Amino acid sequence: MSHTTITVRYFASLREALGASESLAWQPGMSVSGLRDQLLARGEPHASALSRARALRCALNQQIAKEDVLIPEGAEVAFFPPVTGG
Repeated sequence: MSHTTITVRYFASLREALGASESLAWQPGMSVSGLRDQLLARGEPHASALSRARALRCALNQQIAKEDVLIPEGAEVAFFPPVTGG
């Protein structure tokens, strides 16, 4: 069986710190919150950019999602700072 991956994309200041995207091995039952914890455990620069002290939004397959949502096989997860507009 081949290893399935998910794509993690970063936007705005996160992109500046971490690059545009990366591919990671998919783990059944992993939530967006669990993915964020896995990325935080990598150390710098992920630890600063994705810190739990920072308010971040996330999207799953281009739809805004809460961090408790489970990530399906082959998904795209995006992290970005909250957007304010006018």
